[in-house]
Amino acid sequence: MKRLEFLVVGAALFAAACGDDGTDAGATDGELTITFVNLPALGPDFVYENWLITSEGAVASGRFTVDSEGEPSESTFQVEQSVVDDASRYVLTIEPAVGDDPAPADTHILAGDFEGDTAALTIGHPDALADDFTSATGEFILAAPTGGPDAPYEYGIWFLIPGEPPSPGFALPTLPPGWAYEGWIVDAEGPLSIGRFLDPAAPDSDGPGVTAGPEDAPPFPGQDFLMPPEEVRDLSTGHMAVLSIEPEPDDSPAPFILKPLVREIEAVPAPDTQVMQNDAPATSPTGSASLSR
Repeated sequence: MKRLEFLVVGAALFAAACGDDGTDAGATDGELTITFVNLPALGPDFVYENWLITSEGAVASGRFTVDSEGEPSESTFQVEQSVVDDASRYVLTIEPAVGDDPAPADTHILAGDFEGDTAALTIGHPDALADDFTSATGEFILAAPTGGPDAPYEYGIWFLIPGEPPSPGFALPTLPPGWAYEGWIVDAEGPLSIGRFLDPAAPDSDGPGVTAGPEDAPPFPGQDFLMPPEEVRDLSTGHMAVLSIEPEPDDSPAPFILKPLVREIEAVPAPDTQVMQNDAPATSPTGSASLSR
């Protein structure tokens, strides 16, 4: 199903319906009420924004933030009654807090169709990420190919399946605009990014990484930890491999809440692979939007 391309309602309707922040500017008598589970706090430069989709296009319907406990700064928003009466769908986006374009950003995180006065919100709606990622799979090997044949296998991780030729380690849905995949390794000191990508059959954003050796790297996401000496890292003990789905532009250097694949790394050398666990249901936000018509 094609992801909705939004048209923003014209200035006259905006002036009648909304203030500068997308909420009440005068004689409004409709309400939008939102609730969420697992919706994360964003970085300080970003906010969430409600959008009601009408026959005229998308109407901005209030902005809010979420605290560390998952509580929104505001959960009820005044909206022009004519907009409420015409709304057929709700979309939640991640927007820059300052200097934002008046149109919805590409980063749609939740959406839902109104059935009566209520919409159940999911990431899998076609106007959000268009998939729930429960079918996503991942495998990786431990190997450090950029160090040559004698490099310790524990010093690198590559999301591929060995063969002639090797094949991608990930089977993933294509992401809509506004999102990217990112690989991570996590130890007791916290997460470390090993690169972003859209295509699991191509190198990630930083190739084999700044810690790689001088030899060629496989054309897949991954990283070696071979140099300088203080960056050598044994991944076979006390590490996890994680795949996240990140906003574009990113709200924070930390992993976003959407983490569909995880695996505790074991001391298993290539060519054997390690299969990742699908954790999408536990890390996906959900919600509801209700209208007072």
